[in-house]
Amino acid sequence: MTELAGIYAPICTPFDAHEELDLDGLRSNLARYAEAGVHGLLALGSNGENRSLDEDERLAVLETVVRHRGEGQVVLAGATYDAQRAAERFLAAAADRGADYGLVLAPGYFRKLMTDEVLYRYFGSLADDSALPILLYNAPGFNGVALSPQLVGRLAQHGNIVGLKDSASSGIEAFLPLQAPDFAVLAGSADFLLAAMRGGSPGGTVSLANSFPAVALRLFEYGRSDDDPAAGDAYSDYVRRVNASISGRYGVPGVKAAMDLAGYVGGWPRRPLLRLDEHARAGLRATLETEGLL
Repeated sequence: MTELAGIYAPICTPFDAHEELDLDGLRSNLARYAEAGVHGLLALGSNGENRSLDEDERLAVLETVVRHRGEGQVVLAGATYDAQRAAERFLAAAADRGADYGLVLAPGYFRKLMTDEVLYRYFGSLADDSALPILLYNAPGFNGVALSPQLVGRLAQHGNIVGLKDSASSGIEAFLPLQAPDFAVLAGSADFLLAAMRGGSPGGTVSLANSFPAVALRLFEYGRSDDDPAAGDAYSDYVRRVNASISGRYGVPGVKAAMDLAGYVGGWPRRPLLRLDEHARAGLRATLETEGLL
């Protein structure tokens, strides 16, 4: 899983004040992520407001990301559908457009019926037919469905299921024993990236990489070498504090506001999400200045 090692930016989808796609802004961000040395890009994840895009917009964003990624950057395409037919179509389209992997979220609308057996059939049959290798996406905070370690362990045996992104607030330690040369367990938050890497994870997708990729990359280096555990712990505490002030407090609108403040194109979120008001933006700026980031 050498290719999946590193820091992935779960990139935001910039919108203008009229909530239209800002693909020029996206291209500008991609150029800076390449320059910063981010290892990979997750297009159409939760930070990308996947569920607020129609299918043509999803594919336009993905095409832009693939076309303008930096040399060597890996592209994950987020598939968040409740109908399996829709997920199948998207994965085929993503493969045609040059994505490297599909990141698949479990269906959540009928969550009470999403037993391990139903989910095993869902992910397994998707993987049977997908031209893209698949990573499982464990994000119960978004879809209300938590993937069990037993289910993930079974699915890890499938030749076309190559990893897991775990964005649950706790519990990645239950998945880390599944880390193997052909199955990567990726942290879904900077809050537990260091701990996950110490347990064998090769990296993760962290929203902080959207606005301050150098911070996320430095934390990754602590996880990769761990020559100075005390320094790594101190830096991880710092990262958690910064992360709490951005995505932890404000969610996607906070990530976009931090991007704007850091010189990226965050842009407006799409309703029902609301742009941070001037008071909140001023408070966020003050916090980031205090933390030495602006």
